[in-house]
Amino acid sequence: MALASLSFGVLAALSTIGALIDVFKRKLPNYLSLAIAIAGLGFAFAAAGWVGLGLHFAHVVVAFLLGYGLFAGGMFGAGDGKFYAGVAAFFPIQLAPALALAIVLLGGVMAIFWLMARKFNSNLRTRKDDFAKMPYGLAIAMGAVGLAGLRLAL
Repeated sequence: MALASLSFGVLAALSTIGALIDVFKRKLPNYLSLAIAIAGLGFAFAAAGWVGLGLHFAHVVVAFLLGYGLFAGGMFGAGDGKFYAGVAAFFPIQLAPALALAIVLLGGVMAIFWLMARKFNSNLRTRKDDFAKMPYGLAIAMGAVGLAGLRLAL
């Protein structure tokens, strides 16, 4: 239980840093995504050995490919895809659908608020830079931390 709590704390801290960087800079640095992935894989190995490492690494690969596909389709930024793959390292492949669902649901809620904010704020509506886009790293972080917290509580 102590390892699970520590893992949750590290995921929460690193995801929060990523979310804040995305909100304020609209960037998700590669070093942060890599650090999150290494931490998640390290905890997987510590908790379940090589089998756990393999299950978590498989999720990283699937998440990276999905994130790349969303990036290629113009729905994700490149940093979002790598950040998603990084947080996926904290979950085994069996939880890939749950993590994706949590992120999509929170992203949908964020999108509703984002569209309302753009409708009522002419400054947001007329922007053409990166700040005209919704910071999806926030949804990724909230989905990952929410799912990890749910797992810890159960």
